Amino acid sequence: MTTVAVRRQAQRRRSPLVGYLLRRIGTSLLLLVGVTIVTFALTNLVPGDPVSAALGEGASQNPETRAAFIKAQGLDQPLFVQYFIYMGNLLRGDLGTSLVTGRPVTSDLATAVPATIEIAIGAIILSLAVSVVLGTLAAYRRGLVTDQVIRIVTLIGLSVPTFWLALVSFYVFFLELRIAPGSGRISPSITPPPRITGLYTVDYLLNGDGVGFADALAHLALPVMVLSLVTIGLLTRFIRTSVLEVLGSDYVRAARAKGLPAMRVILDYVLRGASLPILTVVGVAFGSLLSGTVLVESVFAWPGLGTYAYNSAANLDLPGIMGVGLVVGFIYLLINFVVDLLYGVLDPRVRIA
Repeated sequence: MTTVAVRRQAQRRRSPLVGYLLRRIGTSLLLLVGVTIVTFALTNLVPGDPVSAALGEGASQNPETRAAFIKAQGLDQPLFVQYFIYMGNLLRGDLGTSLVTGRPVTSDLATAVPATIEIAIGAIILSLAVSVVLGTLAAYRRGLVTDQVIRIVTLIGLSVPTFWLALVSFYVFFLELRIAPGSGRISPSITPPPRITGLYTVDYLLNGDGVGFADALAHLALPVMVLSLVTIGLLTRFIRTSVLEVLGSDYVRAARAKGLPAMRVILDYVLRGASLPILTVVGVAFGSLLSGTVLVESVFAWPGLGTYAYNSAANLDLPGIMGVGLVVGFIYLLINFVVDLLYGVLDPRVRIA
């Protein structure tokens, strides 16, 4: 076989995954444009006067000051013109200036997003590790006491309000027992690390600061625990259902009939077969953690995306609101893209179809 033929054959083998990847990228780009349209439209439909919110009641009553602000912000243009101005600025990486902080929205988000990512990653890792064990155990012990106990515990975890759990955890572990640090990302006596990734634990490690890393990790403990308890309940119940479906498959029965060790059957056959639906739920849960931490961040004074979104909405900060909406939409699109990509890698039927 010639070299050209070998290359063509290799390209044909790679083409299904490459084509699948290109289709997902194109779809994601179209959806991202749709996110900008929806975010812009909903933001401009919010009731209230952004001029009064930005300038205050006193300054907004001055006609000259009001007119100058409206012209500077482009609020005197039709909505479709404002949208194209917004898209032009967006393509240049300019999300505008926050009416609350007075800083560029990109700078505010560059600080807030890593803070939320840090607790979301910790929560999803802990949740997945615990849920895989509990869900698999419940499936193998279906109908027995172990299964019933795990189902009751997960139901309680899903039923408890997150904000209540955050308040109770803060009161018990910080105010009463004094075994957890207070609010914020680090203690007041600790100097923030030089910015590399924005994730304090990672930045402290990269700078070789063990004391700072330990303090940042301690401050992560309570928010991560609160977010994990709810997510564990969701993932455990879903993993149990997925594992139960796989346990009845012919290839699992064949593996057991061969006398393979139980642990190998679980890891190589059961969990691998149940990985695709589990992956979908993990992606959705991770997206929810990144975009739905407002109450938890408020309780623990965590300067993340949820806190920034609340402050922007409360003060009618339109650039800030649109920036948050765009980031949340991009996060969900990115997570869905990664999940779809992993689908194509794990299951050849997906990329061929």
